[in-house]
Amino acid sequence: MSDELRNQINDIIEGEIQNGINDYLEEKQEREKDQGMGFVTSEEAKELKVKISNDEIDKIIKQYKKIKKQQKSNLFQVKKMGLLGKDGRPLNG
Repeated sequence: MSDELRNQINDIIEGEIQNGINDYLEEKQEREKDQGMGFVTSEEAKELKVKISNDEIDKIIKQYKKIKKQQKSNLFQVKKMGLLGKDGRPLNG
């Protein structure tokens, strides 16, 4: 499951970064048409790829698991329900 989760996170991150790069390149090409000069040729733009370090994915998975563990705790459930104490004030953790 960890490998499957790692692959899903990696795909999401790569997709988001690739979309950002594509948007940037499209804006760059529009400016190039307007100004007549640019830094990236269309052939180079097609070859740009994104690589994500496994260490970064491991950090994200660790944060994800920590958040999920916290969400399963009783204290989180109390906060989520917005319970009040005997004095009418919200219960704080």
